[in-house]
Amino acid sequence: MIAVDGTSGSGKSSTCREVALRLGGRYIDTGAMYRAITWWMLQQGVDPQDSAAVIAAIEAAQDERGSRLQPRLETDPSNPRVWMDNTDVTDEIRSSAVSSAVSTVSAVPEVRNLLINTQRRLAETALAQGLCVVMEGRDIGSFVMPNADLKIFLTADEQVRAQRRLAEDTARGTVFADVQDADAEATTRAHLAERDHRDSSRMASPLTLASDAITIDGTWLSLPEVVDLILQQLGSDRP
Repeated sequence: MIAVDGTSGSGKSSTCREVALRLGGRYIDTGAMYRAITWWMLQQGVDPQDSAAVIAAIEAAQDERGSRLQPRLETDPSNPRVWMDNTDVTDEIRSSAVSSAVSTVSAVPEVRNLLINTQRRLAETALAQGLCVVMEGRDIGSFVMPNADLKIFLTADEQVRAQRRLAEDTARGTVFADVQDADAEATTRAHLAERDHRDSSRMASPLTLASDAITIDGTWLSLPEVVDLILQQLGSDRP
């Protein structure tokens, strides 16, 4: 079990997918689950800034089988997908609207409680099948899977992270509305900093560096180099 946490735009998703591919394991993107819930809230017309409304929407979605607000992940790292209410929302959850609201929605304790047990079950099911699990997020090593065999905290220089995120958003066509050519990098950098601040200051399982995590600064490293560093940490024993 490999838990990977880190700052926004540090390359967690690309890194974790590649590590899982190299190990023939499963890839669990917990951030995608929070994005899916946020997407659903926006679809329902729920104000993400109104935590009471978010909680009420969760409660209204309960039935005798439990919550209907459970995103479904396909954890094959070669083609990870996210489903919500039988709708493939893999692309939709990367919109600027979702990106703007996901930190606020994910800070609601009821939202985190809704998803954390699901995240643990996904990992436990794959591990029981003898598969390696690579799980990424903001609170994996510190809270969701505190007994992970290997914990990585991935970060990079703020400017480099902004450049990488801007390039990704531009390629997807999901650049924030307030990002202009003249100050695109600075504005993107501000968005990342705001999200990191929100996630690290929330009351429920905040973004933090686990005491036994290994920090990797990917500022000057390529994706293959970061992946190799993580695999080297495994040694001869693969979790």
